[in-house]
Amino acid sequence: MKLQNIALAEPTLVEPDLVEISFITAETPSAAHSRLHISDNWLAAGLALSAVAVALLMRHQHLGIGVGPITGPIYGLAVVLALGLHLRHKPAAVRRSRVAEFIGHAAAFIMISVMGAIASYPAAAASAGYVDPALQRIDHTLHFDWLAWYSTVSSHPLLQWAGEAAYASIYVTPVILLGYLAHAGRSGEARLFLMNFWIATILTLLLFPWIPAQGPLAVMWQGRIPYMPMSALYQSQLIPQLRAHTLGVVDLGALRGLVCAPSFHTAAAVVYAYTAWPIRRLRWPLCALNAMMLLSTPVEGTHYLADMLGGALVAFSAITMTALYKGSWRRRAAIAA
Repeated sequence: MKLQNIALAEPTLVEPDLVEISFITAETPSAAHSRLHISDNWLAAGLALSAVAVALLMRHQHLGIGVGPITGPIYGLAVVLALGLHLRHKPAAVRRSRVAEFIGHAAAFIMISVMGAIASYPAAAASAGYVDPALQRIDHTLHFDWLAWYSTVSSHPLLQWAGEAAYASIYVTPVILLGYLAHAGRSGEARLFLMNFWIATILTLLLFPWIPAQGPLAVMWQGRIPYMPMSALYQSQLIPQLRAHTLGVVDLGALRGLVCAPSFHTAAAVVYAYTAWPIRRLRWPLCALNAMMLLSTPVEGTHYLADMLGGALVAFSAITMTALYKGSWRRRAAIAA
């Protein structure tokens, strides 16, 4: 009751259900104002609708999902945690509430990531042709020499190791962000982050079938490959199989990145940096980490610079769309007050 009295004593422009959430997390009024009107129920419902959409896309392209003995339980647990958010009871201890919030939001992030990767397979099956020549022309105009970039990395093992670690940090930064936001009781910012990431994923998948590419490693490099990046040659190997319907099962234990343009690693890096920037303790470490991820993307992701510019545009579009929604909700809250 003490925390409740403190939260209700402060003037806020939020609706009654949001005041209740402020009591749970002991947020300051400014943090409560930054909250989006998205409850755990809405988050779970959105994930369920996304899963249905992905299932319909898979069925339309006659694709199935292969679940292994290890990956199946892991993904199943993520689904249960994410969709069970609305069943969460309010614990007496604020610390327990924050742990539950982190687990739920992390599970939601995993679901968005996995569903996005799965959806790229039917999207690839629906595509036709390749736009690599156009992407190369853009790089040439921008004076970006991918072959020189790749040659430098392939001749320095230290750069290869650093690039692989930086490229894989796409899975590390969200854990840090969601963990910190849950610990600080800033669930509104966590939902904002998930919404930005979600929209960026959807925009990437919508654009992908219109601008499919094999990637610079498959198109530009001739002869023996001295260094195989993390993304390898999956675009040039799997997309033709999906178009010919010779690949009928998507193995969850071996999901591959099929989207060359726009670069989703770039989109994620921009969303991560945008989320980390207001957090003084995380701003520079995470911005530096994501800058390193961007530097590794041309080689490890086998991306043209044009792909990365497209990914940045996707991220800015997602952030803008969320900001417009947030501004609209704030105006409605102010009118209601």
